[in-house]
Amino acid sequence: MNLLFTLNRGYLPVFLPCLRSIIARGGAESYEIYVLHSDLEAADRLSIENAAGAAGACHFIYVDPAIFDIFPETKRYPKQIYYRLAAPSLLPDNLERVLYLDGDTIIINSLAELYGTDFEGSYFMACTHIRRFLGLFNQVRLSLEEEVPYINTGVMMMNLPALRVNLRLEDIQEYALENRHILMLPDQDIVTALYGQHIKLVDSLRYNLSDRLLNLYNADPLHIPKLDLDWVRENTAIIHYYGRNKPWGEQPYMGILDVFYYEAIGVEPSEGRRRGQKARAKGKGQVKT
Repeated sequence: MNLLFTLNRGYLPVFLPCLRSIIARGGAESYEIYVLHSDLEAADRLSIENAAGAAGACHFIYVDPAIFDIFPETKRYPKQIYYRLAAPSLLPDNLERVLYLDGDTIIINSLAELYGTDFEGSYFMACTHIRRFLGLFNQVRLSLEEEVPYINTGVMMMNLPALRVNLRLEDIQEYALENRHILMLPDQDIVTALYGQHIKLVDSLRYNLSDRLLNLYNADPLHIPKLDLDWVRENTAIIHYYGRNKPWGEQPYMGILDVFYYEAIGVEPSEGRRRGQKARAKGKGQVKT
């Protein structure tokens, strides 16, 4: 199974539990792990290799950050978010598919079904987290000619042969420059605007679940029965702590899905929450892993 990540050194403590959860529960006998980076040092690479163990062959690909100098960047959205868009030209030519995952994901069940899903001609397979109203808002905001799904780019299956032919970094650069004043979530806006017609949607509840999405689902009176932790443990493969609601964040976590993060780092949820409270009280905002 081919996996893709983009990292900077500061995100390593978050990424390592993600990687360990893949090795423990991802469902493959072995993994080819491709890491796009610009600043990992030898000790960082060794930490990643140790987390991958014998099941994961790690490939570190240096990316010149100057390539993305003109792209919009903030503290919350660093240049590394764009590296995944250059992946088709950076990864080995013999790869046909790769699963991209954000480092703030935790894997709790097999990825095999998602990984083996037929692209049916699409460039990406991904999830959407928004309802119709926000979809129409983004359609207007991004000047889309027709309704296309607005996707979360934290989990993406990438059809590499199709992307090598149809994705041009120059087009992405041009779009980013011309539309930088309207970009809110830059990489997601770009993928949706340029390639939305070529995205196959997959089940968000299974492959890109957050507490926000879980709450939205359960708030719908037509959704019976409601989904609980037992359902998640049985049916979901990928928990995604996107946005500001993170078990290791500066604010108390809101929801029930933080239990999977604490299980991944090997502590009881009650202990993990206690550590988080202690860290926030000291102004650190980071749970030790």
